[in-house]
Amino acid sequence: MFRPLFVFIGTRYTRAKRRNHFVSFISLTSMIGLALGVVVMIVVLSVMNGFDHEMRTRVLGMVPHATVESGEAISDWQGLADKVRQNPQVTAVAPFTQMQGLLTNNGQVSKVLLNAIDPTLERNVSIIDNFMQQGRLDDLTPGSFGIVIGDKAAAKLGVGLGDKVTFVAPEVSVTPAGMFPRMKRFTVVGIFHVGAGEIDGYLGVTNLQDLAKLHRWKPDQVQGLRLKFDDLFQAPREAWNIARQLGEDRYYARDWTRTHGNLYQAIRMEKAMIGLLLLLIVAVAAFNIISTLVMVVNDKKGDIAILRTLGATPGTIMRIFMVQGTVIGVVGTAIGAVVGIFAALNVSAAISALEGLIGHKFLNADVYFIDYLPSQVQSQDVVMVCSAALVLSFLATLYPAWRAARTQPAEALRYE
Repeated sequence: MFRPLFVFIGTRYTRAKRRNHFVSFISLTSMIGLALGVVVMIVVLSVMNGFDHEMRTRVLGMVPHATVESGEAISDWQGLADKVRQNPQVTAVAPFTQMQGLLTNNGQVSKVLLNAIDPTLERNVSIIDNFMQQGRLDDLTPGSFGIVIGDKAAAKLGVGLGDKVTFVAPEVSVTPAGMFPRMKRFTVVGIFHVGAGEIDGYLGVTNLQDLAKLHRWKPDQVQGLRLKFDDLFQAPREAWNIARQLGEDRYYARDWTRTHGNLYQAIRMEKAMIGLLLLLIVAVAAFNIISTLVMVVNDKKGDIAILRTLGATPGTIMRIFMVQGTVIGVVGTAIGAVVGIFAALNVSAAISALEGLIGHKFLNADVYFIDYLPSQVQSQDVVMVCSAALVLSFLATLYPAWRAARTQPAEALRYE
């Protein structure tokens, strides 16, 4: 007769007797604590997912997945590109030439990595075209000596579209009058904003033929090929396989793990460690249910004794209190999941609004690789957090329920 009733009685026991509101308050705080733990865990994991996503899409969308280069200028890069495309993992190939140096304007100086490209082919391997604030990549025509720079570099140099900047190469020209640094005037034809301080303040883009002239190469000679892979995690292995097939004595490969691999691994490790620490917070909130149920057991000793005298078995009593603790866990987890998902979906906008209100930037692009707080809710994280909270809540019910099942009717009714 008691089997259909233990769920009903267990849910009723989430509230104590009217004269003992403190137990009801403890039940409520246990539920709220569990909900807050779930909220924090979902929000923080979503933010870490956002950093991971932005790292893969924005930063690694701007830097090469891998490059194949040579110690000398490559003349027949089109034929070399055809050989590289035979690898099934390669989705796009584009030529490039690089030169480090300085950009100067009116006494302001900014370091720059000048990346020479073919604007048409570059769109296949880079997402820079998606972040152009002013101008176009197509304005990088041969012989115009145009340059596209990040908004951070433009602000530092105090230039805009149509302004001139001087590129100073790390080489010198020997003349009868002495040695002079090699310099060239460029016209700013575009400004981009990726949101990554390292890229917005350091990268400059120009035309292949223009930089070939600075290198004193032929117009069709390039430094190497930039490769885009279907799976960027295959880039390290496949890039070296490609270089080996082309000829190890002449070609070598570089991949994104050498430039940004440590940062990416740090993000993944931080997500795992922070997830573990936050899980301990959820565990503390879940195990508050133990103290709640212990107090409820003491509060309901008379009721337990009556149920036992009416024929309830210890197993029935145990299930009643397991149901009560599980109800607290389910309700707290459900509330935490709903609020956590809502907060994670809006945390980026909320932080942005707060930054505008107080006039302070929480993520400085000089320190972090992006200057905004990203967030990406992933269903597997929500399921993992909720499952962990429910399991911990259920485990927390076992001891109090076992203790309630051991209550002796005669002992309990002695002081009633």
